[in-house]
Amino acid sequence: MPSKVSEAYVLRSYPFREADLIVSFLTRDQGRLRGIARRARRPKGPFGSGLERLSQVNMQYFQRENVELCKMDGCELLQSQFSLANNYTASVGLDFIAEICDQILPAGEPNERFFRLLTAILEYIRQAPSDRTEEATWTAIQYFSLWAVRLSGFLPDLRVSDESRILAREMLTTPIHNLTPRPWSRTTSRDLRRFLVTTIEQQIERRLITAQMLETL
Repeated sequence: MPSKVSEAYVLRSYPFREADLIVSFLTRDQGRLRGIARRARRPKGPFGSGLERLSQVNMQYFQRENVELCKMDGCELLQSQFSLANNYTASVGLDFIAEICDQILPAGEPNERFFRLLTAILEYIRQAPSDRTEEATWTAIQYFSLWAVRLSGFLPDLRVSDESRILAREMLTTPIHNLTPRPWSRTTSRDLRRFLVTTIEQQIERRLITAQMLETL
């Protein structure tokens, strides 16, 4: 069986053996997959900087039937999030988004709408002026959390304030780039964000590490 090439976002990676990584990545056509990236930790490995968190890549991999981990051969970097690395709020926000993707999506189930949601969110943060990166990040966190729950099929009745309910209704009917301009911060509809985090944690049956980090910003 020949190798596949899929457009993908890297969700997380962690060391495996001396020079390898185990990588979780979201593909447009195959859903969330996990694989072994051989020699990825070596300076001249076949992946370069393509395995950074939420890098958009063309991932080359070989997948055997009934085998959990695919074999990753290399990747071509299409878009990194390196430009946001110096903004701490954006960095934590991206960690939060990546953790939700990694935990909420079932393995091997394509979800084109979720992939497009992630693309829109990352583009929105990158395109914000540098002096509005934090504001854009909080907007993206709220928007992504709501849509991640909806696309995963377990959005409950929102037990939040009337103001947050109105905002949620707009986010569910409006592309993120077209939302009504408003000042955004970590306090904007905080009850909605916390409600969505609790909903996700109940579904995945574990605490989101990055959600706790958001509360400290």
